[in-house]
Amino acid sequence: MQDRRLFVGLMIQVLTASLVTSLPARAQDKPQTPTRLAGGKVISPQEAHALMSGGKAICIDTRSPLSYAKGHIPGARLLAYKEKSEFAENFDAAVDSFDFEKLPPDKRTPLLFYSDGPTGWKSYKAAVLAQRRGYVNVHYLRSGWAGWEAAGLPKEE
Repeated sequence: MQDRRLFVGLMIQVLTASLVTSLPARAQDKPQTPTRLAGGKVISPQEAHALMSGGKAICIDTRSPLSYAKGHIPGARLLAYKEKSEFAENFDAAVDSFDFEKLPPDKRTPLLFYSDGPTGWKSYKAAVLAQRRGYVNVHYLRSGWAGWEAAGLPKEE
């Protein structure tokens, strides 16, 4: 009986190791997003907080509904970016999905995009695409939700 338990335990370890090595790369394995946003502005959590406090900016959370439900910037709108493109500045937006119809019609409206953090490509891509669609006041919180939380700023759940 002891030998059988040992064998089963060993098989579980082998199968688990095999499964883990075949999983997609974790978030920390993704490359970091660019530190610049041509035509837009990369801002700090404190700058984002000030922008939101003015009441004129629209904050767009591009993460998943599950992440949003766990906590988000007060007043942020969930507008999940569905990403299939590569993690690169020259990404192929045609394979991604983002509902631009939910953005305001006034292209001068200040927009603040964020996702998880420096490896959160969803917000970077949404910011780039918003600019391509003519939005002229685009802000990108590169440090994302992680930076917002680390700064000890208010949050909603």
